[in-house]
Amino acid sequence: MPTDKGWIDTEPPSGLETTATLLMRVRTGEAAAREQLATRYLASLRRWAHGRLPASTRDLVDTDDLVQTTLMRALNRAREFEPRREGAFVAYIRQILLNQIRDEARRGRRRPEHVELTGEVEAKDRSLLDQGIGRQNMENYELALAKLPERQREAVILRVEMGYRYREIAEAMDLDTANGARKLVARGLVQLAEIMRGHDGT
Repeated sequence: MPTDKGWIDTEPPSGLETTATLLMRVRTGEAAAREQLATRYLASLRRWAHGRLPASTRDLVDTDDLVQTTLMRALNRAREFEPRREGAFVAYIRQILLNQIRDEARRGRRRPEHVELTGEVEAKDRSLLDQGIGRQNMENYELALAKLPERQREAVILRVEMGYRYREIAEAMDLDTANGARKLVARGLVQLAEIMRGHDGT
């Protein structure tokens, strides 16, 4: 059921093809499968990108353009991606989009500083993750996230960044139970915190 929490609405309703099945069809060149996958992730990618895109670059780049480019790149590389579980694909396209956002941020820093008329819009648009750990720690967060084992990384992304429920994480990662997903997320968060403390030198 669609909700307003992150990527929860990307889980296909019962009876629809899974992400892995659609990816296999994309790898054979089916245009209809490409369209279905793009439609499934478009809205949620747009929300996530807008929350991550620095305010100083939002008047220089269109979020929709970044999202469209991300989807195009991901689907064009479908043959390189092993069509496994949905959680792996979510992490994959998130990384492509994050790389583009970083590129735009670097371009924005080379331009004259943009003066905000009000901080209200930025405050509303900031992601929950940014609000929780602060922008100055985002780089450490990304470095620590990259050091987690693959499945822990996927679970943390789905739960913390995308707002999946534990039942939905279990479905996206082919786990048996929601409690199994809860434990996987908990282990990932503990290890993430330990790695970040190491980066801080504490």
